[in-house]
Amino acid sequence: MPLGYKQMLEEADAAVTSFSPIDALALKEDPAVVFVDIRDPRELEREGMIPGAKHAPRGMLEFWIDPESPYHKEWFAEDRTFLFYCASGWRSLLAAKLAQDMGLRAASLRGGFGDWKRAGQPTAERKAKQDT
Repeated sequence: MPLGYKQMLEEADAAVTSFSPIDALALKEDPAVVFVDIRDPRELEREGMIPGAKHAPRGMLEFWIDPESPYHKEWFAEDRTFLFYCASGWRSLLAAKLAQDMGLRAASLRGGFGDWKRAGQPTAERKAKQDT
């Protein structure tokens, strides 16, 4: 039987550490943690993002992480924990699992940017070409 998204999410949830918005806020000032927004640029422009987060579009993640890729981003080679987030937490959970499979220390933001905002956590407008 083919693997469906629900099974993929269950497997990722079992393998990846996820943080609530409250717990994640405590990590914001930790220099060993990088928040990574994987949403589409239009989502960032419309909704904003977590202040200080880097942006890595989900469709480029594998290429940005792999040091042998011509699209590699040096900040993914840093010895840090990468906390991924999206709008609701599904894409970022899968992204964190992928990043973990590629050798990074990765985590996800449970409930994504939506729960982050509902919890009253700080947000910022996205500037053009910010942190990519």
